[in-house]
Amino acid sequence: MKTIRRTHEQGAVSGSLIAIIGLSILAVTLGGMAVWALLSYNQEKTNVDGRIDLAVAQAQKEQADADEVKFAEREKEPNRQFVGPDDYGRLTFDYPKTWSVYVAKDVSQRGGTYEAYLNPVTVPPVSSKQQFAVRVTIQEMDYDRVVESYARAVEKGDLSTSATSANGHSGTRFDGNFSKDIRGAAVVYRIRDKTVTLRTDADTFKPDFEKIIKTIDFNT
Repeated sequence: MKTIRRTHEQGAVSGSLIAIIGLSILAVTLGGMAVWALLSYNQEKTNVDGRIDLAVAQAQKEQADADEVKFAEREKEPNRQFVGPDDYGRLTFDYPKTWSVYVAKDVSQRGGTYEAYLNPVTVPPVSSKQQFAVRVTIQEMDYDRVVESYARAVEKGDLSTSATSANGHSGTRFDGNFSKDIRGAAVVYRIRDKTVTLRTDADTFKPDFEKIIKTIDFNT
């Protein structure tokens, strides 16, 4: 009887030990899963919060950029009027008040080619490679000859040509690469025995250029 009791006791102890070990493993496993779930939640929350913060920052930047563009456009108003020499047809057009004008060649005394340059804030030194918002040239040259001077660039595909008009005046427009450094647009009009060309030297100025050429007028 004594021996039998010891065997039962050993069996009971072994069963209890196995149960305890099993519960311990289960507890550790559940604890590990809980920790993993918590870490995953925190990481995902951090990622979501980061994406939200990034989206908010991006939206704020886009709004600030849009406001800056609107402010810059408002600052250009009201426009000023450019007025060319009376003897050269009194060319006029409206341009942003934030731009400056530099007349490089005054023809009131000696005649010749009239040149003026317009650019935001200040006008940089004049050169063939320098980009300007608008160049104004009035040449003592026949209109057809001036238009023909662009023919080679049109044939090469550097420039495209089309008809243009403003305030009842008909002319020719060119778009594309005028040189290695100049890409923009130009309009050419006949003014009496002379020819006027307005050109923008960079696509950056195209929106303002489009507004300007709509206001071109001169005496015929």
